[in-house]
Amino acid sequence: MAVTADVALGDLGGWIVGVFQRIGDVSIYWLVLALALKTCESMFIGLGWRNILRAAYPESRLSFKIAWGASQGGTAINALTPAQAGTAAMIGLFRSSIRGSSVAGVTSATVVQALFFTAVSVLMVIGVAIFRPRTVSKGSPSDEAGGFFASHPVLVPIVVVALLVVLFFLWPRLKPRLLDQWHKAKQGAAIFRDWGRYAREVALPSAASYCCRIGVNTVFMAAFGIPITAFTVFLIASSHMLSGIFAITPGGVGQTQALDVVTLRGHAPTSAVAAFSVTQDSILTIWNVLLGLAVMLWAFGPDRSSSCSRDTARTSRRNSPSPANPASRHRSRRGSGSRRRPARPRRRASSRKRACRRSPRRCSERRRTTRGRTRTSST
Repeated sequence: MAVTADVALGDLGGWIVGVFQRIGDVSIYWLVLALALKTCESMFIGLGWRNILRAAYPESRLSFKIAWGASQGGTAINALTPAQAGTAAMIGLFRSSIRGSSVAGVTSATVVQALFFTAVSVLMVIGVAIFRPRTVSKGSPSDEAGGFFASHPVLVPIVVVALLVVLFFLWPRLKPRLLDQWHKAKQGAAIFRDWGRYAREVALPSAASYCCRIGVNTVFMAAFGIPITAFTVFLIASSHMLSGIFAITPGGVGQTQALDVVTLRGHAPTSAVAAFSVTQDSILTIWNVLLGLAVMLWAFGPDRSSSCSRDTARTSRRNSPSPANPASRHRSRRGSGSRRRPARPRRRASSRKRACRRSPRRCSERRRTTRGRTRTSST
């Protein structure tokens, strides 16, 4: 066991040294340009998130700093962990940062944010299926899923029928909760009420971020001498898109390299494609983590709580008059707007007072009778 661990650690160390050697082979100009485009891509995604959540929760006035910090933080976590754990962390950050938000609302906002990229991915899958059908078959787990269903012809229908029966009996209890969650989810997709606003504030930043992503691929292709044509750029973008959709390893490591080699076969040497793919994936992973940490510290750092407390104290001092200045108290009572004190609710009159208002004569006679009785009892 000790020998196996030493061999594994040695292989890992050699792989890390090789990766950094490839990174060192990239010119500093190409590297700076690629990282600048990657940062712009992240910023445009954060801008889209801010616009989506502002439309869903207008009272929160979500800032760009918080939106960018949460989205890039989720990207950094996804670069290190599998199964989209960073997306769940991003939803939690938005939920804790936006007052009045819900998990269902923020989750539906993720669907809104991914709509543009989903449409582009569908078009690219169709194009790749036409020009490179083997790439789609290698990138998707359809063969494994088909094999599982074929090897369990009885178990799968039994599980489906059992789920339907359980859903039938639990539906009366689940229906109110599902309706409540549905209303919250509709709030997260409120920007769809105005398609013009969606095109300006979500689709346009998403298109800009996608152009920056294509620019990053083009820069690394130029750095490694891979032919740059519209077709090869399209193939690389589709390969990275497929590896991101069906990512099993953190950041799709391994899948991306295999798909790049298969996709660019016949357009560039295999060694150049492998070096390009490994170097680009390594640099972008490191940059995603570093940028995510920096932006999250900027957005959710320790200075945030102190600045929020200062703003709250300043607002309370501005809205509440000083007791040593009676003129300011007088102005706050007679002023209009948010400084006016709310009127106290009028007490409801008793039944005897209401009867006296209706018939004053009867009330006065009753008072005289009561006074006469009081005098007689006192004598």
